[in-house]
Amino acid sequence: MTKKAVLINDLSGLGKCSLTAAIPVLSVMGIQACPMPTAVLTSQTGFKSFYCNDCTDKLDYYTSEWKNLGFQPDGIYTGFLSSEKQVDKILDFINSFETKDTLVLVDPVMGDGGRTYSLFTEALASKMKKLVAVADVITPNLTECCILNDVNYSEFIKNVEKPDFMDKVAELGKALMKRYGVKIVIVTGIEHKNTDGTLQIQNLITSADEVFSVSCEKIGGSYSGTGDLFASVMFSGLLRGDSLRDTVNLAVKFIETSLHDTVKLNIDRNEGIEFEKHLNILL
Repeated sequence: MTKKAVLINDLSGLGKCSLTAAIPVLSVMGIQACPMPTAVLTSQTGFKSFYCNDCTDKLDYYTSEWKNLGFQPDGIYTGFLSSEKQVDKILDFINSFETKDTLVLVDPVMGDGGRTYSLFTEALASKMKKLVAVADVITPNLTECCILNDVNYSEFIKNVEKPDFMDKVAELGKALMKRYGVKIVIVTGIEHKNTDGTLQIQNLITSADEVFSVSCEKIGGSYSGTGDLFASVMFSGLLRGDSLRDTVNLAVKFIETSLHDTVKLNIDRNEGIEFEKHLNILL
């Protein structure tokens, strides 16, 4: 029987990110996507204007109605959450549906490039730490990894040119595992130069069994939705029983291939990347 997974994220009409990025990935990888929208937007927030219909007051209905139907998801994946109130509701949802066999992946969306997003507050960060503590897998970028570890990003990034920088990132990942009880930490999108000077995008993975990184050459700029796509592939691969290393390699190959087309077509970053024609990679 097809596995079912709850996707807790926003739905944007324009800009390929969040639910519109995650649903096709799960579907092609053999997982039934069960969306639980935290907000419905005319376009993702990077566009110059957008309308947002916040769904916070609707989230409890998913918990009660799905409980009434006897629904039991095989996995739960959380992405962008706009407020500490939403985090509380998602914690209640996970508490209601999680079993020992449920895979919980949390993408702790709070900021990037050393800057926090506009909706970020210290209260939201505090709640996000509680959400991370109930996850099996988390996929923070380096900024979010520092926030979760109470580490100053500006000070940490000063060591980026040193040869042991990735070892320092691995230490952050191990610290998150120990502090929050997470089984797998994947620090995504780390810009780091190889010994030959080539700029790479590194993904650093720490688990109880291994620490390793998977990288690709940096292609183009920063595009909306790449983190959502990466987390969606990781979630689906682990849920269908693929190995951790194989799943990371698959996610990097999928995004790298899609980015080549995106740059070639000179697509605006807010539109997201050209991933649709490459979904067959994930089969």
